[in-house]
Amino acid sequence: MAKRNRRRREGGGFNVWRSYSDMMAGVLLLFVLIMCVTLFQAQRNYVEKLAEQEQRIRLQDEYASAMEEKQAELEKQNALLDEQKKKLEEQNLTLDELQAALEEQARILAEKQTTLEEQQATLDAQSATLEQQQSALARQQTTMEAQRAALDAQQATLDEQQAMLESQAQEISSKTQQLQDKQAQIDRIIGVKAEVIEALQREFAGNNVNVEIDQQTGAMKLDSNVIFAYDSAELSEEGQELLRQVLPIYFKVLLSGEYVENIGEIMIAGYTDTLGTYEYNMELSQLRSLAVGKYLVEIEEEFLTEEDISVLEKKLTVSGNSMRHPVYDSEGNVDDDASRRVEVRFRLKDEEMIEELRGILE
Repeated sequence: MAKRNRRRREGGGFNVWRSYSDMMAGVLLLFVLIMCVTLFQAQRNYVEKLAEQEQRIRLQDEYASAMEEKQAELEKQNALLDEQKKKLEEQNLTLDELQAALEEQARILAEKQTTLEEQQATLDAQSATLEQQQSALARQQTTMEAQRAALDAQQATLDEQQAMLESQAQEISSKTQQLQDKQAQIDRIIGVKAEVIEALQREFAGNNVNVEIDQQTGAMKLDSNVIFAYDSAELSEEGQELLRQVLPIYFKVLLSGEYVENIGEIMIAGYTDTLGTYEYNMELSQLRSLAVGKYLVEIEEEFLTEEDISVLEKKLTVSGNSMRHPVYDSEGNVDDDASRRVEVRFRLKDEEMIEELRGILE
C-alpha cells in the first residue's frame, strides 16, 4: 500500500513537470513567434520606408537586447526551476508548494508578457511618430521647393534690375560727362567775364578815373544827378565831361580784340527813383539812356576805329527801366538819389544759356 502511494506521488510529480515544460515551450514558442512577426514587420518596413530603417533597427536592437536579457532571465529562471525541482525531489515538496511556485512563475510570465505588450505599444507609437515626422519632412521639402522657385524668380528680377541699373549708370555717366563739359564751358565763360571786369577796373585805375564798376556784373553805374538835371533828359556840361572820360575807357576794353568775340551785347539802361508814375518814369529813363547812347555815337570816332564802330552798332542797345530795380540803403529803405542812375553793362554770348545750365547743375 505504501509503495503504491509512492508511485502515485511520483507519477503525479512527473505530470506536473511535463506540464510545466509544455508551458515553457509554449512561452518560448510565443516569444519566437513574436520575434518572427517583429522581424517580418521590420523587413517589410525596411523595404517600404528606407528613411525609418535606422530608427527601427535601433529599436529592434533594443528589443532584441531586451529579449536576450529576458531570455537570460528565463534561463536563470529555468535554472532556478531546476534547482527547485532538485529541491522538490530532495525535499519531497508537496504538490501545493509546487503549485504555488508555478503560479508565481506564471505571474512573472504574465508580468513579462504585459511588459512585452507595453514595449510593442511603445514601438507602434514610435512608428507613428516616425510616420508623422516623415510626412512633416515631405511638407518641408515641398515648402523648400516652392521657396527655391520664388528665390529663382527673385534672382531673375534682381538680374533684370541689375542690368537696368548698369544701363542707367552708363546713361548717368554719359550725362555727367556732358554736365562736366558744360561746367567747364561755364567756368571758361565766367572766367572771361571776370577777366573783362578786372581789365575795366585796371584801365580806370590806370587813368585815375574814379567810377563804380559792379564786381559781379561789370556794370558801370553813372549817377543821373551828375549827368542830368533833376527831372531832365538833357545832358549837362558836367555830365558830358564825365561821359567823355569814362565811355572811351569802358568801350575800348569791351571792343578790344581780346574780348570782343565774347561780348554778346552792350547795354545802356536808364533807371529813375520811385517818385511819380510808372509811365512818366519809363519815358524819362528811356530818354536818359538814349541821350547817353547818342552822345556815345557823337564821340565814338575819337577813340574807336571804323571796324570797332561797326561792331558797336551791332551790339549796342538802350533801354528804360522806369522805377524797376531801385537801390536800397543799409537799413533796407529805398535810396531815391542812388536809384536815379544810368548803367552801362555788357552781356557775354550764351550768358542766358549759362544761367539755365547753372540752374540745372545746382
